[in-house]
Amino acid sequence: MKLNNAVLSQSLPGYALPQYDRQAMARRSRQQPTWLHFGAGNLFRAFPAVLAQRLLNAGETDTGVLCCEAYDTDAVTQFLRPYDDLTLSVSLLADGSMEKEVVGSIAQSLTLPQDRCRVEEIFRAPSLQMVSFTITEKGYAVNAAVKEDMGRAPGEAQTLLGALAACCLARFEACGAPLALVSMDNCSQNGEKLREGFFAVLDAWKAAGHVSPEAYAWAQEKLSFPWSMIDKITPRPHESVQKALAADGWEGMDIQVTGKNTYIAPFVNTEKPQYLVIEDDFPAGRPPLEKAGVLFTSRDTVNAVERMKVCTCLNPLHTALAIFGCLLGHTSIAGEMADPDLRDFVTTMAYEEGMPVVIDPGVIEPKAFLEEVLTQRFPNPFIPDTPQRIATDTSQKLPIRFGVDIGLHLERGTAGQLQRMPLVLAGWLRYLKAVDDQGQPFTCSPDPLLEKVQPIAQAIPFGTQATQEDFGSLLEDASIWGVDLKAAGLSALVVEDFNRLNQGPGAVRTTLEQLRKG
Repeated sequence: MKLNNAVLSQSLPGYALPQYDRQAMARRSRQQPTWLHFGAGNLFRAFPAVLAQRLLNAGETDTGVLCCEAYDTDAVTQFLRPYDDLTLSVSLLADGSMEKEVVGSIAQSLTLPQDRCRVEEIFRAPSLQMVSFTITEKGYAVNAAVKEDMGRAPGEAQTLLGALAACCLARFEACGAPLALVSMDNCSQNGEKLREGFFAVLDAWKAAGHVSPEAYAWAQEKLSFPWSMIDKITPRPHESVQKALAADGWEGMDIQVTGKNTYIAPFVNTEKPQYLVIEDDFPAGRPPLEKAGVLFTSRDTVNAVERMKVCTCLNPLHTALAIFGCLLGHTSIAGEMADPDLRDFVTTMAYEEGMPVVIDPGVIEPKAFLEEVLTQRFPNPFIPDTPQRIATDTSQKLPIRFGVDIGLHLERGTAGQLQRMPLVLAGWLRYLKAVDDQGQPFTCSPDPLLEKVQPIAQAIPFGTQATQEDFGSLLEDASIWGVDLKAAGLSALVVEDFNRLNQGPGAVRTTLEQLRKG
């Protein structure tokens, strides 16, 4: 059994199938496009594409989504087009069962720069309402390649940001209709990041005489850049899912690594819980995605949801598990949640230290969100996520994941009561020694500050006691911690905690066990 259009006419027990005429949908979508998406990777195929299918199945829309890949074009040429732009989406439930769906909402798949003319044609269509993005935070950066585009004419742009700006100018010339450019990447203030990258290019072209005052004014007034918060763990394709699909009779479900080091397959595996909250700023209208569970609200509320998740209810717990998981030799988040000491640590930290200062966004109840994280999402043994992956770039995450809530405790005068948050910070210093709790060496995950901070921790011998002076000015560096730990009155506690964790083999386990037992 092969994944292609022919399979849609077959009976597939255990699989949800498109409930619409796919050929008619694709024809309408190409002729009168409403939704174009950049970034054809795993998250798009597991979430936005499935949302589009929900609307099509319910008869809420008659057009699907067109997608374009500019970074890793193998995602389209090897994993969409050979399968008639179909995807198998597999939701992995905590009880080990799978919910499987053939997703057919992708009406056309494109690549840049190869399909530049077609992409520009889509932008020229007055029917186009929204262009969305899952290109990772790095995709919005004004890097060297984008700066080269800033020195070119719009028609010669090579990067996604350059092509996007050029296509928007083509839209101005063709119809002048407004448009929403919607980042759906998992980063704070994502709409602002997209806007800054876009206008960096447009400003340079305007200065060079490539953009008329009228076109520039149109871009400022008629293009919107809504903020969003997206949350759905979508790890790389897993062998266990591949085997299950093969057992169902599917051929060609091999997992491959592209030239850009993307792990990809004709299927995606993901958790079932999902959240997408978007600022409701769509000047050209939009698909009725609220019918598929998307929350539309104000920018302030989107920001509040992001803070609830990133500062309190999910990301800090992930980082705590990453640090202590690496020290204790764990290789999965679910495995850590089966460890009584670690489960108790993150649960108590969340409820006793996080929830008292949590931002309540109104549209999602923080306690219910947290409960789902602790009881369903993190313990799911079928989501193959690792502490080693999450430990990547920890120095860039601490200011938001811990500094914000510590700052709120400082404002309330309750910072002196904190136990577990300071222990996580001390745990990271202990982690930087690259020696696990048994005294065995391990390799720290990539981090841009590793060369700067690791020598400080490694200069303190395993099994010895440190002083605040041993850490130099590190404890006062608010760019790492989010607050000046010394000024906050927490530096002595962090060093004391570090010493507890650094006493020798078994010290990390003993510390966490003592905390659990009170």
